[in-house]
Amino acid sequence: MPLRSFFLAAVFSLTAMVLPVRAADEPPLSLAREGWFYVGGHLTTVNNKQYMTGQMYVEYRIPAKKTHPYPIIMVHGGTMSGTNYTGTPDGREGWAQYFVRQGYAAYVVDQVGKGRSSYIEQTYGPTDLVDSQNSQQRYVAQEKYNLWPQAHLHNQWPGSGDLNDPAVQQLLSSQIPAIRDFTKQQQLNTPALIALLDKIGPSILLVHSQAGAFGWPVADARPDLVKAILAIEPNGPPAYNVEFVGAPDYFKPGRLGLTYGITAMPLTYSPPVASASELSFVQEENADGTGLVKCWLQAAPAHQLPNLQKIPVLVLSAEASYHAPYDHCTVKHLQQAGLRPTWIKLADVGIHGNSHVMMLEKNNRQIGAVIGRWLDKTLAPAKKNNRVSAR
Repeated sequence: MPLRSFFLAAVFSLTAMVLPVRAADEPPLSLAREGWFYVGGHLTTVNNKQYMTGQMYVEYRIPAKKTHPYPIIMVHGGTMSGTNYTGTPDGREGWAQYFVRQGYAAYVVDQVGKGRSSYIEQTYGPTDLVDSQNSQQRYVAQEKYNLWPQAHLHNQWPGSGDLNDPAVQQLLSSQIPAIRDFTKQQQLNTPALIALLDKIGPSILLVHSQAGAFGWPVADARPDLVKAILAIEPNGPPAYNVEFVGAPDYFKPGRLGLTYGITAMPLTYSPPVASASELSFVQEENADGTGLVKCWLQAAPAHQLPNLQKIPVLVLSAEASYHAPYDHCTVKHLQQAGLRPTWIKLADVGIHGNSHVMMLEKNNRQIGAVIGRWLDKTLAPAKKNNRVSAR
């Protein structure tokens, strides 16, 4: 083989290993328009110079045939960006494209201080880097570490899960340092998301993982604009954290992280609370079953969350995720506060083996269909009674 041909063949082979392959089983997207904008920004003076801070990047896709009245706002989790919804590590379409194909407008954000929402240390504080082992243990190869009882059930990662796996390389490349102060994250993102709702109007709010902690205060502040909450394994468990240490004990008690139960941000409780210190939590004596943590709930009588009671809520949980031991605590906490959430465990509807990053895994479209069916059933009267605009 001539040297030039050998070189080109080698480059092509290397590219094929590293770059994801575009899915060929979907026709081109038909869009009315797409674009981007920022919300929530304001000028801040640092060392006698002015900088934009608090801004959130938003990209949108409006389908040519919009059949649902409310757009879906998609908010990613802690060490990620909006790319969680715009594709998968092995090159398939993400939930943004999936729901656009179903007739929804999709608004995908980069959280404040992440991705295209620029980071300013003087305003946001220090960040923590994300090492590769975090992803190995929690998402792509969790079955090898077995840190929680359900971890061994994982089989939906689109690759081998090894560090040199092209899909893993794509995931690691997409991860972003996180603002260290979790309460600060909530304080920054809550007003930016409220500004987004104020700009685009009534919407469905999809929050994943860490974003769950500011999904609740956003909906509490704008209950008339949030038409449904899709809580995809939202941050938890309520009140006190749990650490995973593997067999035989699996669970280690953590610190009080969510001072208002499901968030560290103030919520409209009834009776009212002036500060989080007025809320009291007690731990259940027994877990609900094998492989589950004991929940922390409000001490009786429980304060209610009247604004959130008006909003349909879906809590979605994967079979093999590290949320599997404790998402029931989030559901119980919401019920105790007067909400009536729908809890769908994917295993109960025949979908097995998913991790916490289910939107990136092999069966992400199948899971998207579960969400879509719930939306169709829950918001059917709204779809019938509201004129579908091109928003």
